[in-house]
Amino acid sequence: MNQAYLQIKNLTKEFLSAYQDEKVIAVKNFNLEMKRGEFLTLLGPSGCGKTTILRMIGGFENPTTGDIHLDDVKINDIPANKRDTCMVFQSYALFPHMNIYKNVAFGLEFRDLATGEIRKRVEKILEFVGLAGLGNRPVAQLSGGQQQRVALARAMVNEPKVLLFDEPLSNLDAKLRIKMRIFIRKIQQESNITSIYVTHDQEEAMTLSDRIVVMNRGEIEQVGTPEEIYSRPRTKFVADFIGKQTNFMTGNVLESVDGRQEVEFWNRRFSFERYPHLKKGDAVTLVIRPEMIELSAQEGVCNGEVTLVTYLGSEVNYEVTAEGQVFTIQVSNPLKTGIFRTGDRVCLNFDLRNIYLIKA
Repeated sequence: MNQAYLQIKNLTKEFLSAYQDEKVIAVKNFNLEMKRGEFLTLLGPSGCGKTTILRMIGGFENPTTGDIHLDDVKINDIPANKRDTCMVFQSYALFPHMNIYKNVAFGLEFRDLATGEIRKRVEKILEFVGLAGLGNRPVAQLSGGQQQRVALARAMVNEPKVLLFDEPLSNLDAKLRIKMRIFIRKIQQESNITSIYVTHDQEEAMTLSDRIVVMNRGEIEQVGTPEEIYSRPRTKFVADFIGKQTNFMTGNVLESVDGRQEVEFWNRRFSFERYPHLKKGDAVTLVIRPEMIELSAQEGVCNGEVTLVTYLGSEVNYEVTAEGQVFTIQVSNPLKTGIFRTGDRVCLNFDLRNIYLIKA
């Protein structure tokens, strides 16, 4: 028996171009294993192949090559309506002429269940998603958040082995989006349903996921927990895609001895640890998140000038020019730390433990 609940092996999907004379590879050699009850997010820019993967798992697209196994059963040739998966679509795909109850019960009515059993399951799931007592309400009268809950209830009531989310919050306003992603995470944890979520919104991915799969041009860049993806990116693409305006610098490894790496940048020498794969002479990219830089009016690693100040209440974002480079810096709680102004001379300080090195 395979320990992985969902296993995807060498999945590739090719399409013909609009001119029908060349192939476009949407997904290339995608491999992944998921545990039962895990929440995994496919994250990446538009056109990276994440929705295509979701549709192949759900049976809406056929792989060009590769296999998909769910609970030790190969499901490649099982049609979408026979697979033990359910999709929550971006548009919700609710029936506007039906009330909430009818929308949620729709899938169950095709499974030869007794009327009493259908009612029991629908009422239970409506209570679970916070819509108890609203079964008779027409969906046309619902808010965006309520419609999203109905779509979630309709998928979950079928008790699928895998729940698939195709950017379900993209049509909601910013405040409601934050509220609903917290709601989805709580519901998923309480139900322990295996879930795959597609988004290009990194905050959604960080909030919801047990693991994140960062994709680029149909291939996996990195798989890891939100903390691993953010603090230990494996490629410059991941470091740049995750986070707010990440700062990059270049350097060279002067020595790598006994687990310590001596790296030169700004014509100075700095000591790092935990990079045994780096060798003397390697060129490296230093990843510095905006919140990892401290500003002060005193002495620092280097001096610079504030060129832009963006006040956001709970934080201030600065652009500072130093050593011929523009740095983006995020400072929290500005009422406590004080606010610099455009043109101020400042000093930059770095905690080397928070800087991550990537082999260039």
